[in-house]
Amino acid sequence: MGVYRKEAEKVLELVGGKENVVSASHCVTRLRLVLKDQSKAKPKEIEKLDSVKGTFTNAGQFQVVIGNKVGEFFNDFIEAGNIKSVSKEESKKAAQENMNIMQRIIGGLAEIFIPLLPAIITGGLILGFRNIIGDLAIFGDGTQTLIQLHPVLGEVHSFLWVIGEAIFHFLPVGVTWSTVKKFGGSEILGIVLGICLVSPQLLNAYGYAEAAAKGAIPFWDFGIITVDKVGYQAQVIPAILAGITLSKIEITIKKYIPDVLKMIIVPFVAIIVTVLLSYIIIGPVSREIGNGLAAVFTYLLTGPFKIIGAIVFGLVYAPLVITGLHHTFIAVDLQLIANNGGTMIWPLIALSNIAQGSAAMAMVILYKRDSKIKSIALSSGISAWLGVTEPAMFGVNLKFKYPFYAAIIGSASAAVVSIMTGVLANSIGVGGLPAFLAIQPSHWLTYMLAMGVAVAVPFILTFVFYKRDQIKNNR
Repeated sequence: MGVYRKEAEKVLELVGGKENVVSASHCVTRLRLVLKDQSKAKPKEIEKLDSVKGTFTNAGQFQVVIGNKVGEFFNDFIEAGNIKSVSKEESKKAAQENMNIMQRIIGGLAEIFIPLLPAIITGGLILGFRNIIGDLAIFGDGTQTLIQLHPVLGEVHSFLWVIGEAIFHFLPVGVTWSTVKKFGGSEILGIVLGICLVSPQLLNAYGYAEAAAKGAIPFWDFGIITVDKVGYQAQVIPAILAGITLSKIEITIKKYIPDVLKMIIVPFVAIIVTVLLSYIIIGPVSREIGNGLAAVFTYLLTGPFKIIGAIVFGLVYAPLVITGLHHTFIAVDLQLIANNGGTMIWPLIALSNIAQGSAAMAMVILYKRDSKIKSIALSSGISAWLGVTEPAMFGVNLKFKYPFYAAIIGSASAAVVSIMTGVLANSIGVGGLPAFLAIQPSHWLTYMLAMGVAVAVPFILTFVFYKRDQIKNNR
């Protein structure tokens, strides 16, 4: 019998028994269950168990936050109910039956970008280190960079850009691969398609605007039609739409081609047709969609109503995490970086993470005599400060409500400081306190001020709301 057998059996009972479990899987910290009837689950009773840090429903799955020991808990759970373990992909497919069309779209975006996050975060850290050694002129006499003081670091700066460029300029290769994989196409064709979108033979996307203004966009002349030679470096929307198109064409063609000819005809036709469509229709149209999307968020967060925009974003981002809608901002961030050379959204996301962690840390002090709450609040608070907010949100802040209110108010306050001072990030990086590495060096000082607000305001407000809650309950 495993360490968590008794609690696993209790969770099984409280979700409606084995007959109510369609599938079971787990991620890094959470048990993911697809239930036939979610109304049979009793989240409040499940949350009373010592190993459980919280529960929530997202993307058609009932999720139980366990923490780092979730693998052991999961093994005891499936053993207790004699339940077949399934992969996360299989579990997601089963969960889609419980999802509406919007949830499926958001879930699809998440499945595309989540596999890319290790590379994107690594790229953000690399750009951060390059900023420190090459752009931060505060060393020596106060006006020099580390490269100016130690020229050998210039070689390090150059070397790191090889990796940074591979991640960000050639990101469409990863996006098309992930998209084609998600939609059931051949992954290698997705990689080939992505390379075609960023080929050195094409006009670099960063030079498109200048070339268009001069009327000097290169093209192929096929006699009856001309096709612009334009690349889509760092663009995500063209890559997603092209990847979906490739998958649909490949799957459709397979239905009509004899098995003996599939290996020859299907990939040949699918890749040529998709690449042509990408150059002629998908790329140009999606470029305008991306420009429009970037323009909307730029207006909301830098225009005349930017304070309102900052407050709204700070207040709603954490609630969006609960629904899973927050994954859409990855695409928006990357589009803003490609269009404007920086994003104002990623700094706000990191501030929201910090705020959730600060509220949880306040609970460590308020519940210092309750070992379970104190332990959960401490571990999840540190996790949130490092960019992973779910344990803090579901394990502590949402459970008590007032820390969550304190956190989103703190997030909104910090967002105002960040937006008003024009903070931009060069990339997506590690959320929470390490996020400053992704911030453009010229904004480090003001962003650290915003980070201070994100730490202090939720911490103080959690104490204030706790006192009000105590007074209210004692009346």
